[in-house]
Amino acid sequence: MTTKANATDDSFHVFDTTLRDGAQREGINLTVADKLTIARHLDDFGVGYIEGGWPGANPRDTEFFARAQQEITFRNAQLVAFGATRRAGGSAAEDPQVKALLTSGAPVVTLVAKAHDRHVELALRTTLEENLEMVRDTVSHLREQGRRVFVDCEHFFDGYRANAAYAKSVVRAAYEAGAEVVILCDTNGGMLPAQIQAVVSTVIADTGARLGIHAQDDTGCAVANTLAAVDAGATHVQCTANGYGERVGNANLFPVVAALELKYGMTVLPEGALAEMTRISHAIAEVVNLTPSTHQPYVGVSAFAHKAGLHASAIKVDPDLYQHIDPERVGNTMRMLVSDMAGRASIELKGKELGIDLGGDRALVGRVVERVKERELQGYTYEAADASFELLLRGEVEGRTRRYFRTESWRAIVEDRPDGTHANEATVKLWAKGERIVATAEGNGPVNALDRALRVALERIYPQLAKLELVDYKVRILEGRTGTESTTRVLITTGDGTGDWATVGVAENVIAASWQALEDAYTYGLLRAGIEPTD
Repeated sequence: MTTKANATDDSFHVFDTTLRDGAQREGINLTVADKLTIARHLDDFGVGYIEGGWPGANPRDTEFFARAQQEITFRNAQLVAFGATRRAGGSAAEDPQVKALLTSGAPVVTLVAKAHDRHVELALRTTLEENLEMVRDTVSHLREQGRRVFVDCEHFFDGYRANAAYAKSVVRAAYEAGAEVVILCDTNGGMLPAQIQAVVSTVIADTGARLGIHAQDDTGCAVANTLAAVDAGATHVQCTANGYGERVGNANLFPVVAALELKYGMTVLPEGALAEMTRISHAIAEVVNLTPSTHQPYVGVSAFAHKAGLHASAIKVDPDLYQHIDPERVGNTMRMLVSDMAGRASIELKGKELGIDLGGDRALVGRVVERVKERELQGYTYEAADASFELLLRGEVEGRTRRYFRTESWRAIVEDRPDGTHANEATVKLWAKGERIVATAEGNGPVNALDRALRVALERIYPQLAKLELVDYKVRILEGRTGTESTTRVLITTGDGTGDWATVGVAENVIAASWQALEDAYTYGLLRAGIEPTD
């Protein structure tokens, strides 16, 4: 493992703990390979410190540090090993867990220390003075072994409320023993920004220590609390990618860094790294196998999405009127959503986004607006189905429906067999390039059977369809209807290996709605492939 100097100076630290604290989120279970991949992404992003886990506490983290030394050349970050102060009554030099921290090879160590008097007496079962000696001994020993040391004061804010003098004595003990930064941890996540700012200001004034902040998000204030600590003088922020962490999570790395760079005017990342933020966020979400939050600040796909017609009218004049930053600065894009709230400006901007020139034709735009509102009243939703909207828009612009095939009929059969199994079969009859085609296929459900039958019918004529794959399928029973007679909306996401697109169908039964969405999906796939329509 080699490390180049951090791209920013040492006056401010961006410290990521996704691989340790973030991995404690329910539903996340990282392999060593996952951790190595995420570490590379975080280094690419330009954080200064990556906390890799607790070597010696479990085989996975021990293996991670061993492999990281061999497999990763860090360009921006330094790898950090996490561990605890030595045991009560012992010696740091002889403590097995402290030895494991040194064996990890990490140039930086973060020690967790108790800062709440009640935790010292009940959890550690030792005296308040012995806890201070545990901090001094462990920090000084690691410093003597050539390691940089940070100290996390666990439960600091609750401890400060209970016994401020003792909480501050832990900070002093760590700092005087050689810790470069002492991090105040809101471990239970119960603090609010004004409280954080007041305590951090006081502790800096009373101890003279360099402070950092570690905020959990149990009040929904972790990002705000982190920034409040910076306002009070903290120069080290601990965060996790996408806010992953125990319970409801930690301070989210991406809005914290974006705020520091774009709102505070600080340089905390290498030049150009901020524009990679959306990509990095989504890449890490893929590794942990969690769907990226669509509404996450800065990096969510909806972060710069505009639906209201009033917003669209203003954005047409100047995008900054309804956007707090240019989305390209964080690697995101502005999106226009088309719905029954759409006005002319929404349609014009969406057409421009799709590369369709509406030529300032007010009558055309008006027709599209009315068509969208009419269709959405029936249950269609175009804000979630860009491909279906583009087909609708092109139909109005070109004066005809874009067709590559014409459906004569389709049929889906579900057979309940005596042995408890089910058979699903579909038959489609259609016309393509002047030829009548009849095709039958089986599937694991009626919609899958229809999809396969459509492929059987068309792939000989349109071999480009072989690349298409159904990525996602959603069904919703629309409100305001009655029981099994309700209108059904189906959204289908299809991919071709280079991109995905969504289509919508609405009908009184799920199979008919699915067929509509499938027709649009195949039509749009052929449009993407550059095939000219035949009808």
